[in-house]
Amino acid sequence: MRTDAVEIDRFYRTRRGEAARTMAQRRLSALWPDTKGLDVLGYGFATPWLEPYRESARRTVAFMPAAQGAIAWPDGRGGQGSERGLACLGEEIRLPFAEAMFDRIIVAHALEEAENMQRLLRELWRVLSPEGRLVIIAAHRSGAWARVDATPFGHGRPFSRGQLTRALQGALFEPSAWARALYAPPWNWLCGPRTANGFEAVGEKLWPGFGGLILVEAVKHVGAVRPRGAPVPVKPLEAARPAGLSAQPAPQTTTRKDEPS
Repeated sequence: MRTDAVEIDRFYRTRRGEAARTMAQRRLSALWPDTKGLDVLGYGFATPWLEPYRESARRTVAFMPAAQGAIAWPDGRGGQGSERGLACLGEEIRLPFAEAMFDRIIVAHALEEAENMQRLLRELWRVLSPEGRLVIIAAHRSGAWARVDATPFGHGRPFSRGQLTRALQGALFEPSAWARALYAPPWNWLCGPRTANGFEAVGEKLWPGFGGLILVEAVKHVGAVRPRGAPVPVKPLEAARPAGLSAQPAPQTTTRKDEPS
């Protein structure tokens, strides 16, 4: 059963929630600095990262699975007016959107508790435009946050890089950039702005594999059939600033030959 949306929303109003939002947003902003004229979807509970794109994007929509519940978004606290009604509720693997409708998709608090992760990724593939990009923000298997059930990241299944790679490739996505974030321990008194930033700076250099969150960007490629087993090099992100997604070399990947029906 999914964590309730009200409970997740309450978490993001705390010091720990603000640290999680800020550290992941640094990577996301470096990857997608501008979404002007683009249609952006947030799936799961992605509103903390959708908000910065609301004014520049042509359209922003937050979709929340029925098993999770929904909250009103925007809620007027972001200083951008009192507009509401950009969030919708529906079946987890039957999105009420046309094919290829969105240019960017942010997935957060979604895969960890999905009943059928592969079908969910294929549905996201359906509504993403050709060459569109998807970012998954998920609990990291090696991080401390996945071991504390007092936060939403301690519920469901956490992920390693290899697990996300296989899941994305199975849904015909090609991973293109990776990062980890949220190195501060999951204790409220260590998640203030200065302390969290300090842990982030040190963690990226000394223990890069132990961030609480793992982020991956993946691309939807269509129209190109590659021979089964032929390696496809995945280019790392050249970040605009050090806070961006990691430019570490990504593993060689393969793309399935079969085309989507």
